[in-house]
Amino acid sequence: MKYLIVADSSADLATRRIENVKSVPLKIITDVKEYVDDKKLNAEIMVNELENYKGRSSSSCPNQSDWLETFGDAQYVFCVTITSGLSGSYNTACMAKKEYEEKYPDRKVFVVDSLSTGPEMFLIVEKILEMIASESDFESICESIRKYQQTTGLLFMLESMKNLANNGRVSPLVAKLAGMLGIRVIGKASDVGTLEQVDKCRGQAKALQSIVTNMKELGYRGGKVKIAHCINHSGAGTLADLIKKEFSNATVEIYPCRGLCSFYAERGGLLVGFEK
Repeated sequence: MKYLIVADSSADLATRRIENVKSVPLKIITDVKEYVDDKKLNAEIMVNELENYKGRSSSSCPNQSDWLETFGDAQYVFCVTITSGLSGSYNTACMAKKEYEEKYPDRKVFVVDSLSTGPEMFLIVEKILEMIASESDFESICESIRKYQQTTGLLFMLESMKNLANNGRVSPLVAKLAGMLGIRVIGKASDVGTLEQVDKCRGQAKALQSIVTNMKELGYRGGKVKIAHCINHSGAGTLADLIKKEFSNATVEIYPCRGLCSFYAERGGLLVGFEK
């Protein structure tokens, strides 16, 4: 195999059959159960179980051997990871790259720190596929992806932040107040790959409109949008309609989150990747 794209499972690609694209699972860990974010995982059942779980929970990134095993015998590997600001996935992928290239000097690995997650990672994977199809060489694809990353963004809407609080990503008090008051938090992936709150709204309708407003402020003018939802297809559909109403040239895809994104988005959450 000449080209291979490998993404960790936060890209939500585990159940998709895309030629030359593979997914490496992250894990969600509790005191009583471990969930492997692969194609066998029922993400909705996981969400239901975690809602009734009172203990601590955390996520675990792929290790170096997980990446190496997935690289297989590909000559050129494009490796896309969740933001290094939230996970060690990028670092272990870089270690795997080093070992792989030392063992096989004629092979190359390009590791992409997405500085994001979910649907923005999916956009990057699709761009790599487009470049491969155009018969671009390895170095040209690498340079194109570096530039493309400057033209994509991620926004999210959260109804619950329990799991983010459990992992030290937000204050437990902030998470509790949001749940009690029916507040939807609107945030974005920052330029350095951290989560940054940009708005908070009471009720879903205002939150969805806020997402569209923030998309425009961040430079969206039409084009690709990917909406990943955690058990909230109706909210995703409403958001898609709002985007299409504003931008007739919008191309919107809706799909359910897999394990890792469901863990952090929680029930009702939306992740929105878009081209600027």
